[in-house]
Amino acid sequence: MSPRLSAIAAVTGYKTNTPAMDFSETPMQDLFCANVFSKKVMQERLPKPVYKSLVKTIESGEKLDPTVADAVASAMKDWALSKGATHYAHVFYPLTGATAEKHDSFLSPDGEGGSIAEFSGSQLIQGEPDGSSFPTGGIRQTFEARGYTIWDVTSPAYILENPNGTTLCIPTAFVSWTGEALDKKTPVLRSMQALNKQAQRILKLFGHDDGAFVASTAGPEQEYFLIDRHFYFARPDLVNAGRTLFGAKPPKGQEFDDHYFGAIPERVLAFMLESERELFKLGIPVKTRHNEVAPGQYEIAPMFESANLATDHQQLLMTTLKRLAEKHGMTCLMHEKPFAGVNGSGKHVNWSLGSRSQGNLLDPGDTPHENAQFLVFCAAVIRAVYKYQGLLRAVVATASNDHRLGANEAPPAIMSVFLGDQLTDVFEQIKAGGANSSIAKGTLTVGVDVLPPLPKDAGDRNRTSPFAFTGNRFEFRAVGSNQSIAGPLVAMNTIIAESVDYCATQLEAATDGTPESLHSAIQVLLTEIMNECSSVVFNGDGYSDAWHTEAAKLGLLNMKSTPDALPYLQTPEVAELFQKYGVLSGRELESRLETYLEQYCMSINVEAKLTYNMAKTMIFPAAIRYQNELAATCTNLKMLGYDFDTDTLDEMTSLVKQLQDNVTLLQKKMDDAVGGGLIEHAKHCGEVVLPAMNAVREVADELEGIVADDIWPLPKYQEMLFIK
Repeated sequence: MSPRLSAIAAVTGYKTNTPAMDFSETPMQDLFCANVFSKKVMQERLPKPVYKSLVKTIESGEKLDPTVADAVASAMKDWALSKGATHYAHVFYPLTGATAEKHDSFLSPDGEGGSIAEFSGSQLIQGEPDGSSFPTGGIRQTFEARGYTIWDVTSPAYILENPNGTTLCIPTAFVSWTGEALDKKTPVLRSMQALNKQAQRILKLFGHDDGAFVASTAGPEQEYFLIDRHFYFARPDLVNAGRTLFGAKPPKGQEFDDHYFGAIPERVLAFMLESERELFKLGIPVKTRHNEVAPGQYEIAPMFESANLATDHQQLLMTTLKRLAEKHGMTCLMHEKPFAGVNGSGKHVNWSLGSRSQGNLLDPGDTPHENAQFLVFCAAVIRAVYKYQGLLRAVVATASNDHRLGANEAPPAIMSVFLGDQLTDVFEQIKAGGANSSIAKGTLTVGVDVLPPLPKDAGDRNRTSPFAFTGNRFEFRAVGSNQSIAGPLVAMNTIIAESVDYCATQLEAATDGTPESLHSAIQVLLTEIMNECSSVVFNGDGYSDAWHTEAAKLGLLNMKSTPDALPYLQTPEVAELFQKYGVLSGRELESRLETYLEQYCMSINVEAKLTYNMAKTMIFPAAIRYQNELAATCTNLKMLGYDFDTDTLDEMTSLVKQLQDNVTLLQKKMDDAVGGGLIEHAKHCGEVVLPAMNAVREVADELEGIVADDIWPLPKYQEMLFIK
């Protein structure tokens, strides 16, 4: 029996060996933050002055007092030991986009034949992993290995459970011995600090000078696929590249729209329920679960949190989903396009900003034309997207996300802003001389007496927009499902900080300390911004060819591939932006460009090698076997004197020849010497190697539709997507 048929037999005979949870014993609400060193736990275990000092840093962004470290470390250790922990780990987020951790034991010999649990303030604050073995873009070499992890007090420590024990996990930043950021977290924290500084200036103009920290917030919607692990391990492409490099379109895909929001399969729901309980223990406020559009595709979405905490929680969420999927006999696929021909997966990042005293600064209220403070912040966002559209495209540029963007399932590579009818009307009034009204919300009735009337929003939603206003936040829909949200958040925070800075500077100069002139100054400012930047506002169909044509006329960028988009990071305006606000130095920015280009090239190279190997060792042998069967049948019929045709054999022979030719060409393209630097290498991968891979796939997918079912070696789409 072929590996494919063995996998099908194993999947169809699946019986769970995961014991059912006693969900009535511990209600979900009692589990929230059960494994988190939360403010509640700190208040119970820390001396009052230490607790107050920490809360000031967490809530107000004030400098951390290092003298509290010993007291915090002692309380954290005792709490962790009470949870069964034997080790602690500094958790950090290198430029791989994954999570890294170094574990150390609490226990040390006491010299008397026993052991003692120790954890000092210095151990809490600082760790020392290898600084050269992660991607650094040239910042660290092997002979320059020292790097440091630094405790991030704003992201709470937590307990990670394992059947054989628990570990205290401490979120940290990761920097080199020379002080450069080697991670995703440090720039997020810097960008949040920059945004707060500029937002305070706007709030002060409106009379709000309490200094409450203005934090960016994020709520990322995570899409993913689930397939049975037997199918996964029978597909070397999924194991090594995260996506299928071969696979013919199945008879049925997503065209019936019957999977979206459909009944969740029992096995999948069991996985979701256990995942949610584990995530609740870790303080991750997951809120929504449902079937997505493609068969086998699902979504989980949390509530809003501070951008830094949301970033850490997002990494933890992905790790948890992958771990628990295995427990339920499945594999969780986070790749943006694991299956061709059906929708890929994104991670829509809902972004806003606000403070404890002012609430959400992007809440327009019922009459946005009267909400001048909201209009200033909203206009700043529009200006930021217009001015730095290339940067927004660059921070979502990966080899995997290229398969998704612009494919009529995700936003196009053109960055535009959707405002909706109500806000578009308000800003059009402003451009015309002043806003005097807002389109009111309505009431929706459906003509059925037993159904109550519904409040109707003042505008529709637009799923084709990459940057859409959705009521009280902007939704950046172009982010890939397998990405860390750190890069997109750094970009959004920084470009909006720059734009808020611009608005504050203009308003401060225009008012010159006279509050009564603020309203007229705002009218001038908003009119100027909309006259300059309104071309980036688009409420129509982002998938349409007409929009692509119109966007080109308007001068909007359309960088369709990663090699087109990433070089934008080396433009002078981007370097100046990050340096001005202290988010990334020139060297740090260069390191990221080099790292991301290398990752793109390595991803394509891995896929090319897989395509070559699978075509040579799996698909070609299967095709030859079937070709031999057809040839033998024709020979036997001829010997018996029967009439026969060779149409299928002729087609097989032609396709086998094409497969061999295309595989040979792919090998040549892979071996071609490429001059120049990383950008040229990336372009070669995207423009030469990738098309050669696709040519091999095209023939192989044709063969899948001809070769006898019992011979074909790879699990097919109709099996992986539909057999649960």
